[in-house]
Amino acid sequence: MKAAYPFRRTCKEATALIVAREDRPLPWGDRVGLRLHLAMCKACPGFERQMLTMRNAMKQWRGYTEDE
Repeated sequence: MKAAYPFRRTCKEATALIVAREDRPLPWGDRVGLRLHLAMCKACPGFERQMLTMRNAMKQWRGYTEDE
C-alpha cells in the first residue's frame, strides 16, 4: 500500500509524527504526509492542538518563579 500512496499516513503514524516533531525536524516526505493527513482527518488536528497547548504550558512553567 505504501508504494501506491507514498504520502498516506494512518492516524497512528500521524500522531507519532506530531510527537516526534517536538524533538526533531521531520524529513520532507513525513512533513508532506502529515500535512495531507491533517487536512483530511477530523481527529488528528485536535491532537495537534493539544500538543501545542502542552508545549506552550511547559514553556511558561519553565519560566515560572515564586515572585510572580
